[in-house]
Amino acid sequence: MPTVGVDKERFFQALGRTYTTREFDELCFQFGIELDDDTTEEVQKAGLGERPQLKIDIPANRYDLLCHEGISRALNVFLGNIEQPQLRLTQPEKLIEVKVSADTAKIRPYFAGAVLRNVTFTPESYANFIDLQDKLHQNLARRRTLVAIGTHDLDTIQAPFSYEALPPTEIKFAPLNKQTEYDAVQMMQLYESDKHLSRYLPIIRDSPVYPIIYDQNRQVLSMPPIINSDHSKITLATKNVFIDTTAVDETKLGIVINIIVAMFSQYCAEPFTVEPVRVVYADGTQKVTPDLSNVRFDASVEYINRCTGLALSADDMVGLLRKMGHTAAVDASDAGKLVVDVPPTRPDILHECDLMEDVAVAYGFDNLPKTFPATNTVAAPLPLNKLADIVRRECAYSGWVEVLPLILCSHDENFGWLNRPDSGKEAIVLENPKTAEYQVVRTTLLAGLLKTVRENRKHALPLRTFEVSDVAFQDAEETERCARNQRHVGAVYCDKAASFEVVHGLLDRLMLSLAVPRISGAAAKETKGYWIEQAEDATFFPGRAATVHLRTPREKVNPGAATGAKGALETVKQTLEKVLPGNEYTDEKVGTIGVLHPSVLASFGIDYPCSALEFNLHPFL
Repeated sequence: MPTVGVDKERFFQALGRTYTTREFDELCFQFGIELDDDTTEEVQKAGLGERPQLKIDIPANRYDLLCHEGISRALNVFLGNIEQPQLRLTQPEKLIEVKVSADTAKIRPYFAGAVLRNVTFTPESYANFIDLQDKLHQNLARRRTLVAIGTHDLDTIQAPFSYEALPPTEIKFAPLNKQTEYDAVQMMQLYESDKHLSRYLPIIRDSPVYPIIYDQNRQVLSMPPIINSDHSKITLATKNVFIDTTAVDETKLGIVINIIVAMFSQYCAEPFTVEPVRVVYADGTQKVTPDLSNVRFDASVEYINRCTGLALSADDMVGLLRKMGHTAAVDASDAGKLVVDVPPTRPDILHECDLMEDVAVAYGFDNLPKTFPATNTVAAPLPLNKLADIVRRECAYSGWVEVLPLILCSHDENFGWLNRPDSGKEAIVLENPKTAEYQVVRTTLLAGLLKTVRENRKHALPLRTFEVSDVAFQDAEETERCARNQRHVGAVYCDKAASFEVVHGLLDRLMLSLAVPRISGAAAKETKGYWIEQAEDATFFPGRAATVHLRTPREKVNPGAATGAKGALETVKQTLEKVLPGNEYTDEKVGTIGVLHPSVLASFGIDYPCSALEFNLHPFL
């Protein structure tokens, strides 16, 4: 949750009265925010002449509450001190125009702008203006990777403007608070050691083109998302502010520009008015920004009452929604419905349930009736989780240490380092992995176990590690998610000798705990049990690998359970393919066991022999 610090005295002035810490804490609770700290006592003890602050925790989705102006306005509406201000776009004789070049699509394709006319800044409101930009950059804009904001003194630049993308050597200007001009390459070197800006350099540094904004005279406004030009910087004396926002996400672009102008248009000579800007894209598309229109939602009175346990009338709900900043009315054609116009500063309202939550907040969560469900249920673990816990405990009782590696790994770790081919139809591959270390969802537990052994190789031998967790595979396209999970058990034993008998003993112990007896093999007469068969597997040392097989009683085929004749025949076919002569039991390969190949150990950087075990838990349910 973001924490916003506000000047205590000025904040209470904005609310029209002074609160004790307890009273303000209660007000915050009623509104759905939280008072984190009141620094009055600390400031008095320090005696440094600082002004007391209120530090307020804000919900992560309430971007309209990230500054003094937003919180005080929302609380005043909530308390009934004021009506929700209505934002309005002015209609100048000629709109300021920004032309967007086609090359910007290579790096930051979207642009939005706005103008705040005849603004009067105070030192406090100016600091709030800068602070809000920083908070939006860090939260909604994901450290400027999605959206970047620039603010400029409009009286120092000449419209129309152009938003372009040029090679870094062709960009040259004096950055903010510098008098010397640098090209973009030199600027990257200059700010590598800057504590604040260095974190943003990687966003565009490796791109062949950098985004840049020019005015009519080719004077640079900013190089988003890094820094503005010193020429157009705003000051306390600035009267007309031009705001530019560039983005890779058009939705978040609209949210950011709306929040900025909504919070600080109150300081314009005509409060809550915003001058729009026309954005012209290379393909001829034109947009007028910002879009300050309300978003209309329908809400059911019955739904809200059912979810909250209340019995409010439609008119009561209208009043409560107005306390939360919405414009609401009863639907003229249906008295059981509400028509709610949500202001552009509330992008967190996405569904009727969000309006229901606002009604509950305005009514008071602590005032809601204490209701209990009509039926009581007793929780129980899923059978698979219960089975996994049994196996997990048995491994721990046997002296093995559980590890919890990540479910994502690199392609090489999952395939090449284990000497396993990639068919392209097995692993789930991430489309845009953040690093090469997280490219695929693992299809085996061995990679994570071996990485854990590698990172703990300084510990005393032997190392006995195990994991009971999920792997994932591609599934048929007809399935809902086109993927499926499997719960596996994996174990790796590392010592000066491979000691295959140790992992074999663990397998026997686990089967004993699962009440699965060992049988002599495929020709055995028993109808239930497991056995191992020698096999060739490139992951394991030649002649030192085996497959684990499970025999279980055959379930009776019920064709009627399938959908239609085709489904019934397919069910019968799939079942009979696993049934041995006599139609009494099924055999299934469930895992592998063996001594790991030296090349596998070398790939993972392990210097000692290892033996390993892995099998699928699902057939044991």
